[in-house]
This record gives sequence, C-alpha cells and structure tokens, in this order.
Amino acid sequence: MRAILQPCMFNTSFNWICTMAILASLTVALVAIYFFLAFRYQAADHSQYDTPVAPLVKPESEVSEQHLDVVATLNEYAGNMSLNIKVSRQQLEDLFTQEVDAEITPVDVAGIPSEWVVAEGAEPNKRLLYLHGGAFRVGSPKTHRYITSEISRRAGVSVLAIDYRMQPEFKTINCHEDARTAYQWILNHGPHGESSADHLFVAGDSAGGNMTLAVISWARDHGLRAADGAIALAPLTDASLSSPSWKTNLKTDPFLGPAIGRLIKVPRSIMAITSRYASGAAVNNPQLSPLLGDLSNLPATLIQVSKHEMLFDDAQRYANKAAASGSEVALQVWPRMVHVFQAFGPDLPEANDALDGVSHFVRSRMTKPKAGD
Repeated sequence: MRAILQPCMFNTSFNWICTMAILASLTVALVAIYFFLAFRYQAADHSQYDTPVAPLVKPESEVSEQHLDVVATLNEYAGNMSLNIKVSRQQLEDLFTQEVDAEITPVDVAGIPSEWVVAEGAEPNKRLLYLHGGAFRVGSPKTHRYITSEISRRAGVSVLAIDYRMQPEFKTINCHEDARTAYQWILNHGPHGESSADHLFVAGDSAGGNMTLAVISWARDHGLRAADGAIALAPLTDASLSSPSWKTNLKTDPFLGPAIGRLIKVPRSIMAITSRYASGAAVNNPQLSPLLGDLSNLPATLIQVSKHEMLFDDAQRYANKAAASGSEVALQVWPRMVHVFQAFGPDLPEANDALDGVSHFVRSRMTKPKAGD
C-alpha cells in the first residue's frame, strides 16, 4: 500500500508546487503590467505653473448674498443626485433649463444634433461654437441656453451649440471628434445657410472647456483657420486629475465635490488605467489633457474660474503655461463661486459680471486688426 501511495503523494506535492509557481508568475506579471501602465499614463509634473497666482476679480468680502442661494440649490441637487445616467441627465436639465430671450433653431451639423442660439441684434457671420460641460456624460445645448443666449445677446454673435456624443454610450475621444467636426462646419455655415465666418470664437465650460482648449490646438496643428479667440469657463485641462486643488478644494466645491469627490480617493494610477477604456485614449494624451501639450501660437484665450472650486489649479496651470509659451491668455478668478457659476444667472451678480467679461473679450477681439490687414 505504501508503495502505491508514495507516487501519488509525490505527484500531489509537485502539482501544488507548479500551481503556486504559476500563481506567483501571474502575480509578478500583473504587478509589472500595473506599474508599466501607471508610468505610461502619468502626467508630467506641472507644479512649476502653480505660480504666479492670479489676483481675485473682487474681494471675498464682497461676494453677493445670492451666492448662498446658489449653494443651497446645489446642496439640494447633490442630495438627490441619481446614478442612473438617464435620470441624471434629466436632473441637470431640470436644474438649469429656463426660458431665454433668443431664437433657437435646430440644425444638423454633419450628423450632430445642434442648435443655433441667436439673440436680437446678433450677426450671422460673427459666430461662436459652444461646447457644453457635464463631465462628458450629462448636459446638452438645452441645459446651457442661459449661457449661450447671454453670450449671443451681449457679444452680438450667433452661437452654435452642439449635442455631442457622450459617455457611457460613447468614449471621451468621440466628444472631441464631434467638436472638431463642428469647428470645421461653422467656418462655412451660419444660421442662414452656407457662408464664410467673418469672426469665429470657441467657448465651453468644464468638460466643454477641456474640448475648447483641445480643439484650438488641434486646429493649429492641422492648419485650419485659427479662431479669433477662445473662452474656457472652469476648464478641465489635465484629465489625470493631477492638480492639487482636486483635493484641497474638495470641501469648498458644492457642485463637483459631491459628484466626483469619491473618485479622488482612488489612487490616480488606478484611475488613469481604468479610465483608459472609457476615454478611448490615455488620460495624459494632450488630446484629452490640453495642459500637457504644446501651448504656443494659440488664439487669445479668456479663462474664468472660482478660487474655491476643484478645477482651480487646472485653470491656473494652463494659463501660466500658455503665457510662458508666448500665447495670449487672461485668467479671471472669482472667490467662493461654485463651479460654472455663470450658468446661475440672471439673479447672481457675479454671473452677470463674468458674462460681461466674456462679451468684452469677444467684442475686443472682433475690433482688433487681423494679422496681415
């Protein structure tokens, strides 16, 4: 009997050793892959662009009382926020949709559902492409009609707002592809049909601000006509979320804090790897993170942001790097304002001031002589 059992005992031990060796090899391989991808997707250190710190547009002591009403509204919104994407989109629509004093005309932009927003007095050949925010998942031209209609009214431009593809149905890179398509389309199409644009601007907020800054770099690199100017409201400029204010301003951002605050606790390396699929490109690719690309020879750019929101450092780093690269950029910083506070008008004084700043920027660029004139 012992003679029969000994080979079996030997085989069992050998199989166990082989199994453990295979598991150990797989573990080493997985760890090696993890560190390789973490290194491959990490963003370069941009902390040198944390200074200079832009001055505040107004003292914190002069922030309006209406700001507290906006915070209360956002707190209620955050408390009822749904994880269901369809419900979440409707909730944002309910939060921001309002009647506007502008003509809204649906239009097909090379297959992208879009709308022209044209206030009284706006000129058809003075155009602005608007890219709405919403973390590449929510939002629409309808949710941002207050901003688009006010830009049209105050700056005298016809605004094209596109309903670009979004996650989870599509990838982030598809959002950018639609922005590029719209950029080319608006050069030769106005609210009354085909015609060349006399002036062109690109604007967007948050994720739309990210797309705005990315598309002006793309247009430069592909030899397209440059925009006369770009406006980015609290833009995401580094999709790897490396800027320190993602953590330092977590508790002072009642909009983004509740919505994505939990993600900040996940190690950035893991987040970068897992988001690769949803993005369709590495998060440190300048197509998704314009801060990480070449910021020279870009159109004049206006950036507006709140000092206390999570995207503050994204905005400041981009402005400082663009300026250091020789591009014209202006950074306007408000104290205590919520993320994309410009959307909470007309009862919020700071929103009116900010939109007046956008209008002044656009009008000043339209009166500035073009190179070669």
